[in-house]
Amino acid sequence: MTDAAAGSVRERSAARGFGARVLRGLGGFASGVVRVLLVGWGALALFYRVPAVGHANVVLALAFVAFSAWALWRAPRRRGWLAFAVVFAVLLGWYSTIRPQQDRDWRADVARPPRAVLDGDLLTIHDFRNFEWRSRDDFTPRYETRTFDLRHLTGVDFYVSYWSEGPVGHTFLSFIFDNADPLSISIETRPEAHEGFDPLASLFRQFELIYVVGDERDIVGVRTGIRHEDVYLYHVNMSAAAARALLRVYVERINELAARPEFYNLLSNSCTINIIRYANRVGRAGRLTYDQVLNGWIDRYLYRTGLIDTSLPFWTLRERSHVNAAANAAGDSPDFWQRIRAGLPGGTRGR
Repeated sequence: MTDAAAGSVRERSAARGFGARVLRGLGGFASGVVRVLLVGWGALALFYRVPAVGHANVVLALAFVAFSAWALWRAPRRRGWLAFAVVFAVLLGWYSTIRPQQDRDWRADVARPPRAVLDGDLLTIHDFRNFEWRSRDDFTPRYETRTFDLRHLTGVDFYVSYWSEGPVGHTFLSFIFDNADPLSISIETRPEAHEGFDPLASLFRQFELIYVVGDERDIVGVRTGIRHEDVYLYHVNMSAAAARALLRVYVERINELAARPEFYNLLSNSCTINIIRYANRVGRAGRLTYDQVLNGWIDRYLYRTGLIDTSLPFWTLRERSHVNAAANAAGDSPDFWQRIRAGLPGGTRGR
């Protein structure tokens, strides 16, 4: 064999060796990521779902992490993985027994879920929320029964609300009628009396789901005037027929929840994810995008796809769609919904 041929063989052998090392490195990295994810999920499930009596949740979560570190990184591979698999299977079995409930000690503002009766074009909402808010903890509960005629439904408005400006917010819809005040529907967590919202906890069956149906003086006003969130209102380019079809989907879901509770999940059963899901059922085309999951940017998606007014530059539209000042000035006025829409791009389609 010539020196050139021998050199070529050595080069090919070195290349194969380098490729094998890269593959082993990638395989080890992927294995490490999987192990970290499994351990992290198990620890968080224990932390959020085990009662915190005597810090039992913290103790069990730390014990699981310590055991997993031994089993997956220190013990002989086959024996360690087998031990971990058995413990993880028990953990999954326990987790699968956690079921959503209707009869918990609910926080007062989500104590009574709505019920909807649709008789032809007449929609009657029972437990329609119209609270009088004075502070976060001081309010007068006021539930009503209201009837809406879907033949007078003219369109849909889209709200984005931020407790802190950024990629995560809260979204909800108002259905606009030419003979009645708007019907506002907000998909939310249903916390118990001692709970507050925790987005990470929502991934671990921590909160039930509720559709709050009510008056904008309540649904919008509590955010602008009491919680001091930044609220933006956009008129959606949607036909009256599509708006009626969308509201019928909401009615179906409201009654499904009344019969069978569900857990809220930030990534699969939340406000924006469900709005997009229901829009798909009435004709929206397109895949799930990053600015739908990161719903604080959802207005960019609406603008990019022409679902809201595009006659203005986006940031001008956004600035003019901020309704806090108008909502706070309107207070508890009967024409609250009209006053917050005065001067908004796209005009008002209500009565």
